[in-house]
Amino acid sequence: MNTNYPTIALGTWSWGKGVAGGDQVFGNRTGERELRPVFDEAMKNGLNLWDSAVVYGMGASETILASFTRERRRDEVLISTKFTPQIADLSAADPVAAMCESSLSRFGTDHIDMYWIHNPADVERWTPRLIPLVKSGKVRRVGVSNHNLAQIRRAEEILAAEGVRLSAVQNHYSLLYRSSEKAGILDYCREKGIDFWAYMVLEQGALSGKYDTQHPLPAASQRGETYNPLLPQIERLVAVLRTIGAKHGVSPAQIALAWALAKGTTPIIGVTSVSQVEDAVRAIRLSLTAEEINRMEAAAEETGVDTRGAWEKPMI
Repeated sequence: MNTNYPTIALGTWSWGKGVAGGDQVFGNRTGERELRPVFDEAMKNGLNLWDSAVVYGMGASETILASFTRERRRDEVLISTKFTPQIADLSAADPVAAMCESSLSRFGTDHIDMYWIHNPADVERWTPRLIPLVKSGKVRRVGVSNHNLAQIRRAEEILAAEGVRLSAVQNHYSLLYRSSEKAGILDYCREKGIDFWAYMVLEQGALSGKYDTQHPLPAASQRGETYNPLLPQIERLVAVLRTIGAKHGVSPAQIALAWALAKGTTPIIGVTSVSQVEDAVRAIRLSLTAEEINRMEAAAEETGVDTRGAWEKPMI
């Protein structure tokens, strides 16, 4: 495992606005002024691993994050970002290198700490393009996101043939969506010493304890359209999280994060407020019992909901 990385990554999908940006998905319109205290609070608490992607607002997320990281020494921050095949410049000689260069330019840096193939549109085509980026030093570590086990193994083979190590896998993973676990991906990552980064651990806030049938998510947002119809089932799980949280003196969100940590993953927590950073810090300190974990997982199974995103292929 990559033990020199923090146990939690901070996600910036909801930063900025634009195509596939936070204003459309989350109903937020967050900019530099609102987000600076969030960044500063995280850095103060040693949470310096930041996850973004060019596709998030078509550069808007990276641009805002870069406005903060540029003010820090390069060795103080860890930058994670992604190549997304669907928005690749196919006229470029190397579309992966071209998108990586755009990220390097925004961040004003000579290297990206973690670079991902965002989805498995064509494992054979895109995975080899990571190799020269690593060998040139422009990328320190590489990972794959939204890949199933067969695709992960194939990507690993392609990279290993050229002496490059697959460092991490980033998939949707939460109490409500454990497909990567059931498909054997978590076990495979443990066996191979590959980090597993779990995104949507809080299901875009649906497991935070903030929302229920009486207090739905923003109706005009994509997450509201997705999760509001599921709230009658989800709030039964949140009630269990709330009960366990009361015993520990924390919120349902912190219990859901602590669960993901207990499963050996690196949760990616979308942060747009200082309180969300504080949740992450408290979750790191929590220790759940096996009985509590089993109780949460049983309650999650009983909801019967499927929160797989429209962009995701089944893991099984």
